[in-house]
Amino acid sequence: MKPVRTATVLTHRRPSETGPALTAMLEAAREAGAVLRLDSEETRKHGLQPADGLILDAPVTSDVDICFALGGDGTILTALRTYAGTGVPVFGVNFGEIGFLATVDREQAAEGFKHAFAADFDVLALPGIDVAGRNGAWLAMNDMSMHRQAGKRVADLAYGVGPSEIGRVRCDGLVVATPAGSTGYNLANGGPVMAWGVEGFVVSFIAPHSLTARALVVAPGDVLSVHNRSREEPVDLTIDGRPMCVLEPGDMIEARFSDAQGSLAQIAGTTFYHRLREKFGRLVAPL
Repeated sequence: MKPVRTATVLTHRRPSETGPALTAMLEAAREAGAVLRLDSEETRKHGLQPADGLILDAPVTSDVDICFALGGDGTILTALRTYAGTGVPVFGVNFGEIGFLATVDREQAAEGFKHAFAADFDVLALPGIDVAGRNGAWLAMNDMSMHRQAGKRVADLAYGVGPSEIGRVRCDGLVVATPAGSTGYNLANGGPVMAWGVEGFVVSFIAPHSLTARALVVAPGDVLSVHNRSREEPVDLTIDGRPMCVLEPGDMIEARFSDAQGSLAQIAGTTFYHRLREKFGRLVAPL
């Protein structure tokens, strides 16, 4: 892998937290002979002035060697969607709570930047989920979820694969998650954790009013459809935690597995199972 010479930088909404890491990144970039590109929002957010190693007010383009994402999983997901299908690796530094997708934690940021600019990291290809309906089409890197609206009655959702309807569930909603996203909302629903590298996606239910609504793992070549069967109640559709649209009664969406959409940087030797233990095992009190 060739050394990094150009990098996009994305940060979360609290610049006071990420500012010192951005300074350390700029120092590492200068030592490596690389430049950092920050768009107008990032330039304004951090109050940056022209300097060596910086290209300010730069449009986000795909002709860069890496994208640094400083924030929580939401920021890293934004970077993965921004560079989906381009092959540009996303190097995440965790400034959030869990940071399951992060390459390094904030305490290791300076050392991580040295590895990054030397291209001393592995790249993991992550699948996404193509979601389409009457109101548009979107790419989810983590999950697509449907929720009943506040103050409204429970959702009435039917789901099927191909021409076959599998079931109909009254619930607060459902989640369709990639393997990377299976440790998020899906995990909170009691759905299965899917190791990175598994092909397919999982469907789980939010507070189902049923004794038989079980999580379902869908094969990568199958198309999942979800219908809002309610006669009166709309439901909200979100992609990676961001509100997208409202599904009115009678509306439906389709979800398809989409391989190798995201490129996630990993420090050599880091595995999915190591992340799983470090991020979630530490939250469990010892026996």
